[in-house]
Amino acid sequence: MRKILIGILALLLLAAPAPAQKKKASKATSSQSQSVKNLKSQREKTLKELEETKKMIQQTNSNEKATVNKLNLLNKDIQTRKRLIHDLNYEIQGLDQEMTRLSMKRDSLQADLEALKESYAELVRQSHYTIADESPLLFILSAEDFQQMLRRVRYMQEFQQFRKEQVARIENTQAEIDMQNQMLSENKSNKEEAVRTHKVQQDNLSRDEKKQKAMLEQLKKKKSTLLAQQKKQQKKADDLNRKIEELIAKEMSKSEGKTLTKEQTLIAGGFEKNKGRLPMPVEKGFISGHFGVQAHPTLEKVTVNNKGVYIQTSAGTQARAVYEGEVTSCFVMSGTTAVIIQHGNYRTVYSGLYSVSVKKGDKVKAKQAIGTIYSDPEDDNATTLFFQIWLNKNILNPEQWLAK
Repeated sequence: MRKILIGILALLLLAAPAPAQKKKASKATSSQSQSVKNLKSQREKTLKELEETKKMIQQTNSNEKATVNKLNLLNKDIQTRKRLIHDLNYEIQGLDQEMTRLSMKRDSLQADLEALKESYAELVRQSHYTIADESPLLFILSAEDFQQMLRRVRYMQEFQQFRKEQVARIENTQAEIDMQNQMLSENKSNKEEAVRTHKVQQDNLSRDEKKQKAMLEQLKKKKSTLLAQQKKQQKKADDLNRKIEELIAKEMSKSEGKTLTKEQTLIAGGFEKNKGRLPMPVEKGFISGHFGVQAHPTLEKVTVNNKGVYIQTSAGTQARAVYEGEVTSCFVMSGTTAVIIQHGNYRTVYSGLYSVSVKKGDKVKAKQAIGTIYSDPEDDNATTLFFQIWLNKNILNPEQWLAK
């Protein structure tokens, strides 16, 4: 009996796990695994972005003639591709770290498994040598008194329970090793996929940069034509901005001396709280013309002053309200329509629509479609929305308000 108790106690101490360390390691691995998943998700989003730019390029005039629109789209393609390559480098690095971590954990578990098996084998040997010539029943019945018999029954029950727990621990450790192996296999596949994607994107980037260089050379030879186009476009932009400024000033003069209603105050407060989180006024697209004074993409020493942002998208795209509000103006300018939506003391402007689905006085919700954006055949079929944000009579930088 004494031998049994000593053997069990020794084995219990030998097989005791270190739960706190294992939980900590598991948490670190889980965090790293989530980071790798996030990088893969970002890669998929960026690839979709490239597909959208490709779609816009396909919608330009099919000839090989270089245009500012084609150059803008190519520049966007190059920027996105560089970002993707940068992210892929981090993803591959993260996958390498994750695989190293998984391998170390698997090896540690394998060592634990071997120790558990050895402990269990020792337990079986101890029990065999100690009770080989004496059955459990005789061991119990040979007790000197009733109390000793009860203790022996309890000892035997605990001994059997401990054996079951040892078997369960062995099975669980083996299952965890199998899971680590599966995760290693998945990470290896993900890394191979990321490496292939990286190679393809590097090749495509080299191709695009060659196209960009050739296109710039073509456009430099058309300096006088581009200058004339730029002056024409700047005049249209100036006329539009004056019209918008006049309409907003007129709207404000009508409400001069009046305070905002409770509803308008709530909407204005909500609009302000969402600075940096407002949705883009198109579902898919990119900012092709940034706010403020910007260098011309091809003409040296020529700048443009944008009183809003130009957002390029694919043909047939709907413009959408960035926040709830009320339509206060719909007007036609240079063959396209512009819509002004009031959000308390804030206003948003959507210009470059060829058809609208709202009218003055309509209440709109966030992301509600307000009209289809015009595709300009004179500008290589570019589909561009001009978007502004105003606070009373002050124009704001929309890029500080829109979600990244």
